[in-house]
Amino acid sequence: MSDTRQTTDSMEDLDAPIVGTPMATPPTAKERTALQQAVSRLLDALAPDRPAARASRPPAAIEPHRTPRGCILQAATSAVSVSWFPEAADVALGELQIAEWSGVLSRPGSSHQVQGAVVVREQAFRPFESAPGTWSWRASDGTVYDTSALAAHCFALLDERSGDNLPADLAT
Repeated sequence: MSDTRQTTDSMEDLDAPIVGTPMATPPTAKERTALQQAVSRLLDALAPDRPAARASRPPAAIEPHRTPRGCILQAATSAVSVSWFPEAADVALGELQIAEWSGVLSRPGSSHQVQGAVVVREQAFRPFESAPGTWSWRASDGTVYDTSALAAHCFALLDERSGDNLPADLAT
C-alpha cells in the first residue's frame, strides 16, 4: 500500500479543481456514483461489513462498527469516527469528517450505557477526482490522501490517541 499523501503550498489551492469536473458545475450521476464507490471502499477498509454475531466474541484491540454513512473505530479509551455527508450545503461533492474521541462512544440503538466521549479533534476532507475515475481526499490543511492512505491515517490517529500500539496488520 503506497502512501500518496501530498501537501499544497497555499490555501488558494484548496478550491482549485485538480482533474475532473470543476466545482462550478454540478457533479454528474456518473461522478456521484464513482465517488460513492470510493467512500464505500474507504469504509470497507476501516470497518468491513460483517454478519451479526450469533455468539459473543472476545474483545479486539479495535472494535469497528459500521453506520449507514460512516464508521466508528473504538479502542479501549479512544475512538475515531468517520462520517460521510454526500450533500454538504457548501460543497458540491460532499464532505468526509473524521473525529478523534477520548472515551467510549455510544452507538446509535445500543442499550449499553457508557460514560460518554469527548471530541478531541475534527478534520474535514473534500473529495476530488485526482485522475479520471480515481478519487482522492484533500484535508482542510491541504494534505492530500488516496483512499488507502486515508484509511491508514485513520488507524494512525487511533493509535496515537490510544497510546497503545495497535497490531501491525491494523496500523498499516
